[in-house]
This record gives sequence, C-alpha cells and structure tokens, in this order.
Amino acid sequence: MSVGFIGAGQLVHALVKGFSAAGVIATHRITASSPETGLSTATRLRKMGVNLTTSNKETVKSSDVLFLAVKPHIIPFVLDEIGPDIEERHLIVSCAAGVTISSIEKKLLQHQSAPKVMRCMTNTPVMVREGATVYATGMHADLEDGKLLEQLMSSVGYCTEVEEDLIDAVTGLSGSGPAYAFTAVDALADGGVKMGLPRRLAVRLGAQALLGAARMLLDSEQHPGQLKDNVASPGGATIHALHVMESGGFRSLLINAVEASCIRTRELQHLADQEKISAAAIKKTTLKKVLQQPGVSGTGVAVRTGISLNSPSSKHK
Repeated sequence: MSVGFIGAGQLVHALVKGFSAAGVIATHRITASSPETGLSTATRLRKMGVNLTTSNKETVKSSDVLFLAVKPHIIPFVLDEIGPDIEERHLIVSCAAGVTISSIEKKLLQHQSAPKVMRCMTNTPVMVREGATVYATGMHADLEDGKLLEQLMSSVGYCTEVEEDLIDAVTGLSGSGPAYAFTAVDALADGGVKMGLPRRLAVRLGAQALLGAARMLLDSEQHPGQLKDNVASPGGATIHALHVMESGGFRSLLINAVEASCIRTRELQHLADQEKISAAAIKKTTLKKVLQQPGVSGTGVAVRTGISLNSPSSKHK
C-alpha cells in the first residue's frame, strides 16, 4: 500500500509523523504534493523521507490511498485537475472541513464510474498518536475500504465511523479542540506566572493537569461533572475558582466556540460549492499550478472580483 497527500501542511506533517511512529507505513511509501516546497512543513516531510513533489498528478499516480488535505475552497479545483488520473484502485479520503462526500463524488463521476470516496475529520494530536478521528463512507466505498482507513487512523489515536451529517459538529468539537486546549493551558500558565511560578514550570503543570484529567475521564465511567465535584472540597480553593469561571461564562464560551467552528465549517462548504476564490488567494494555493498544467483550462473557475480566469486579461500562461 502507498499513501499520497494533496497538501503538505501541518495536518499532513502530523499524520505522517504519527503513521511513521506507529509503523503502519514506511515514509518512503508516502508522497505529498505542494506548490510551495519551501514550506517548513514540507522541509520536515522531506527530511522524514517522504517523496515531495509540486505535481498533484504525480502524487495520485504513486498512491493507493489519497488524502485531500488542502483548504476546502481549493478542493473543487484540485479535483478538476486530478479527476482524469483517478483509477478504480484509488481510495479518496477528504480531510477538508465542510466538503461533502457527494460534492467530491459529483466531480469524480465525470471521469470514474464508481469513485471510492470517504470523508474524515481528525486533529493534530495524531502526531503523538492521540488523535480523534471520525469518518463517513461514500456511495461506492465498501466495507474493506472503511477497514483500511480505520486501520490507518486507529494507529494514531481514537477512530470511529459516524453518519456524515455529524462531521461538521465533530469539526467544531475535536477538530478544533486542540486549539481550545492549547489556549486553556496558555491561560492557566499565565495564571501561574501571575502568582509567581516560572513560565516553563507553569506551562508543564498546566499541560500535565489537562493530560491527567483527560486520562482519568477516559479510564472512568463517571460523568465529568462528578470528577469535577470530587476535586472541589466544601469551602475550598477549587470551588471558589469554579465560581469565578462560572461567573465569567466559561461553559458558555466553550459551547459557543464549538458552535462557531461548526457554523464556519458549513460556510466553507458553501464557498467550495460556489467554486470561487479570491484572486489574492490563488497565489497561495495549488490553483495557479493547476492552470499552468498542459491541457488544463480555467473554464468554470471564477474569482470574487467577477473576472473569469479564462478571459484574455486573466488567463494564466
């Protein structure tokens, strides 16, 4: 088996490092494509032994399992480029927030009668094999395809299958969750520093507190509220601290954060469906490279300025 990644950003680096640590696939059997091979993540991938290229088509040809790991609004343009190269052997796995299986299948059906497509949402802790991944299966992917993806993703953390309509909510919870946790540790460390702790020690203690609490919860059958109550002695320091957190709307902030991430995920799907992208963003994506490929035209691609990319004034040469 060989694995390919369209994209070479933080998530790809995290997945490759996790797969390598788990021993599920050797790095020389992994290919990643990016228009910017000078990115820090691309450099790290190359040092790990990953085959790095600027050609998405090359990545497709050298892989059996192909992860789409680019920004959601770039997905349609990438599919237009690689669609003719997708074969029956390929399993396409989208990691793009908000992009539906049906929208990918619709693109690929123009070139392949039964494209095997799956959608997953994971997170960066896959790097240390503590990721949280869910996946949904497309119309043409079979049970064995699901087992293959689950084998890969279970090697780098928790993995389970869900209905696709739950994945946007998962994005808001565990997909964005590490950022919430890092922010919490940063704030806890600031509190420790304010009260006199050295920064390095404060960060370590805050991180260890979250790590230990998470492990206790996962190893316990108790509700998180009960575990919280176990720490809060009557009249003690913890209950006073919890009162301050409640007064500041701590719970509501987290609920609203999950909701905001979920809503934005759905907005990103809308942008992908429109197949529109700002002119400024083109330089930062694979789209410019796509349009420079021989035989690829800009038909149907538009920018928000209203200028068609296949008009004489805007065609890429």
